[in-house]
Amino acid sequence: MSPHVALLRGINVGGHNRVPMVELRALCAGLGWHDVRTYIQSGNVLFRSAAPAEKCAGSLESAITAHFALEIPVVVRAVNELASYRDGNPFPDAAATEPNLLMLGLARGSLADAAVDLLRERATAGERIERTGDAIWIHFVSGAAVSKLSPALLDRAAGSPVTLRNWRTVSKLVELAGLGASPA
Repeated sequence: MSPHVALLRGINVGGHNRVPMVELRALCAGLGWHDVRTYIQSGNVLFRSAAPAEKCAGSLESAITAHFALEIPVVVRAVNELASYRDGNPFPDAAATEPNLLMLGLARGSLADAAVDLLRERATAGERIERTGDAIWIHFVSGAAVSKLSPALLDRAAGSPVTLRNWRTVSKLVELAGLGASPA
């Protein structure tokens, strides 16, 4: 069984898409996942499964729809991939000084080749954007609230739903998975 992380998009934000973590853990265990743990209320699930990441994502999306009547995109990656993203962060300065403004974006499907170019064209608030493998890193220099890089734009650019996690969350998930503390 391989360790994975599931990242749910847009849950428990402003009272919308309520998914209690106790119920989410039980739902995941019901899928046959092992060692299920959640981190904070924004839908971060660490688990072990023999199934491939894509199958896990689809299974959890279906289970959430059936149980909560919500359509929630789910991105699943192997924990070692998450550690690679963290270790390949192109903005170590932001990680050290503004970890809440540095976001890792992961797409549900394959990341479109032109995603970063399209996002850079729309970046009007000083955002710095880089691609590392199948991940997009965005440093929201002026804060995400003033950025024109909306979830809908991220989805269009990537070619599938994208979920973002800040540096602290990415680092903590890797640490909780037993792969070491953040290098920054």
